[in-house]
Amino acid sequence: QVRLVETGGGLVQAGGSLRLSCAISGSTERKYGMAWFRQSPGEVRVFVAAISRSGSTSSTAASVEDRFTISRDDAGNTAYLQMNSLKPEDTAVYYCNAAPFYSTYYSNYGKLIPWGQGTQVTVSS
Repeated sequence: QVRLVETGGGLVQAGGSLRLSCAISGSTERKYGMAWFRQSPGEVRVFVAAISRSGSTSSTAASVEDRFTISRDDAGNTAYLQMNSLKPEDTAVYYCNAAPFYSTYYSNYGKLIPWGQGTQVTVSS
């Protein structure tokens, strides 16, 4: 069964950095566009960043575009989210997912692979 495993979250002071990883297990084919979303308590899950199957196209939300970078490994089965200059408002549970094509829309994810439990990122002021 194909599933996602998100790691790398934690507690960091404002201005610090974290690197999140999202690994697809159970599949060796690089055939997925991948994306990160985040959800704060009481809020809806929102788009953070997405990357295409080849890695040649990517996008980040305006709120993080000068601080966060999405990438993926050459094998294509792991995506990363490098988060720099973290702010308290970045505190959230971060989720990744995959789609058969590149997309920044939440509705296109969660159809092929179930959502995982996410990884908690907490930024202290």
